[in-house]
Amino acid sequence: MKSSLLDIQVNGFAGVDFQQPGLAATEVSRAVEGLASHETQRFFLTLITDSISSLCAKLENFESIRAKNPILSAAICGYHIEGPWLSPKSGYHGAHDPRFMGPPNLADLERLQKAAHGHIKLITLAPEWPGSTTLIRTARAQGIQISLGHTNATESDIDAAISAGALFCTHLGNGTPAELPRHDNIIQRLLSRDELTAFFIPDGIHLPPFVLKNFFRAKPPGKALFTTDCMAAAGAPPGRYRIACIDVEVGQDRVVRSPITGTMAGSALAPDEGVQNICTWLHLSEPEARALFSTKVAQAFGIQLPLSCL
Repeated sequence: MKSSLLDIQVNGFAGVDFQQPGLAATEVSRAVEGLASHETQRFFLTLITDSISSLCAKLENFESIRAKNPILSAAICGYHIEGPWLSPKSGYHGAHDPRFMGPPNLADLERLQKAAHGHIKLITLAPEWPGSTTLIRTARAQGIQISLGHTNATESDIDAAISAGALFCTHLGNGTPAELPRHDNIIQRLLSRDELTAFFIPDGIHLPPFVLKNFFRAKPPGKALFTTDCMAAAGAPPGRYRIACIDVEVGQDRVVRSPITGTMAGSALAPDEGVQNICTWLHLSEPEARALFSTKVAQAFGIQLPLSCL
């Protein structure tokens, strides 16, 4: 039998946007059932940049829902907090709202983890913010993993983050301006760090297949894993959707775009579709590709995966 897939960056699914305040249990169930139909029985529910108070309210709502439903509790096996400790610079913040961004502090981390009942498993941050190394060390002591993303960190910033305990890169190759210096840029700085495990989005949109192949080859064995960074349009037909306060359109090409700015805001990729893309573009066997979206990810976070379909 095959293990369930594990996606560590799910912003929404099957028409449901996890960023919306006060989601009902029925909506969360719809997203969980949709993911299960795509061979994904466990995932990290991901919340993007917002005020700390709003993030706490969302976490408290999800924890209330999980407490009343063991199926949903098992499926949502942790939270990924992507922001607000990201770079507010143009091109680096992506679809995240820079108004809520700022330096990390331990009081906010404590508030978030309390609201999550200790279930935050991953935080994405930009380590150039002052106070980052202190937060990284504290988070790691609490069992929270740290990933670098939406950042223009210098070499010394990255050194400090790794020394403090950062282990991952969030959707490497994205969360950057369209134009960068030819050699000295954040993609090259992070890609060269063998200490960091990179997560890539295999939808052919965030990274063209030839770029994904180059990036995958650049990482040592076991240091490249996969995620969807999916939002409400994943597992759903083309149309108009929301992610947080942003209205987006998804066409037949499956690109998630803001109709106003043209900015991408997550993906419409389902995890099992990602596995098939990995097989095709990276010429991996199905078991090899699947492991990089399931058991290898689970091992990195200490997550137990159920067995799924034959």
